[in-house]
Amino acid sequence: MHVAHLSLVDFRSYAGLELDLGPGTTTFVGLNGQGKTNLVEAIGYVATLSSHRVPADAPLVRQGADRAVVRCGLVRGDRRALVELEITPGRANRARINGSAVRRSRDVVGTLRTVLFAPEDLALVKGDPDGRRRYLDDLLSSRWPRMAGVRADYDRIVRQRSALLKSAGSAIRSGRGDVHTLEVWDEQLATVGAELLAARLALLTDLRGPAAEAYRAVSKDQGELVLGYRSSLPLLGSGLPDRLPERAELRDALLEQALERRGTELDRGVCLVGPHRDDLVLDLGGMPAKGYASHGESWSVALGLRLASYRLLLHDGSAEDPGGPVLILDDVFAELDAGRRERLADVVADAEQVLVTAAVPDDVPPALRDGGADVVEVRLGSAARAG
Repeated sequence: MHVAHLSLVDFRSYAGLELDLGPGTTTFVGLNGQGKTNLVEAIGYVATLSSHRVPADAPLVRQGADRAVVRCGLVRGDRRALVELEITPGRANRARINGSAVRRSRDVVGTLRTVLFAPEDLALVKGDPDGRRRYLDDLLSSRWPRMAGVRADYDRIVRQRSALLKSAGSAIRSGRGDVHTLEVWDEQLATVGAELLAARLALLTDLRGPAAEAYRAVSKDQGELVLGYRSSLPLLGSGLPDRLPERAELRDALLEQALERRGTELDRGVCLVGPHRDDLVLDLGGMPAKGYASHGESWSVALGLRLASYRLLLHDGSAEDPGGPVLILDDVFAELDAGRRERLADVVADAEQVLVTAAVPDDVPPALRDGGADVVEVRLGSAARAG
């Protein structure tokens, strides 16, 4: 798979842009602040419906405009597709595939698959659990697009159940409120939460081997990376079990925990039960990577996670999509020492399409820079092929 054309209207710094792209490596070169990352951010948004830089859509719309439009022309084997997203902050985004409107914007998830490396990836190791949960769930949606709907449903249930806990807590505690409504939301949380949790556990089972292998590749055999899962459910213990529980078992365990923690939840007005409270565990050499890994080791862990994602998605590819996902390397080489730069470049050089942002071409290792790689010069509000 590769992106053959990118079209932007009022996205970030671009009032309008039409840019042809091809397979192989393309490097977007320009001074900092000129809009290199905006280009790859737009492509990543089409794949995931989210930005790797900001949590909300409003910053994606150019100042003074009320909406932004991103179009990606895709080549997937012998097929072509055009995906269009209209981003309107405060309203539901609209989407089209090959000119036909889809019912929900999330229905485009899976049409374009990307794996994006960025300086923000260091937070996967050093940051809070929400970033690691998002890493898992974004990969879930890329592998199994229907999970985008499960995630959206689960997030809605958590918001509404939390609102009920906050507003009705005092009434229910005093016996004046009706606990039946809360029980209905407990059922929904357990049912959808079990589906999300089962998918995460299945994903981790597939991800552990590729992550360990990728870490060894980028770190030059400096230790072993082991992935685990931390959940409050006693059924799962403190790690990834040898036997994955059935979805019905997870549902029953979530219901039981909701009942056990009801008093605490009502006191605090917060939803304390469910996979939104869980964490991806990263152990390095028998110690937690967070807090113990050096800066270089932390970068190797982050790169290992992204490379493992790429290998899983590449393995999932079919004869119609033999090239795997588009690889995006957003200013990542500036963050790495020379050895990790070269090892990362060697690992990804054979991808069907690699999109790189860099301040100068020399920031890109020879494995990606040589062999006829395209260069796109980026200046504020414009981008064009060099030469």
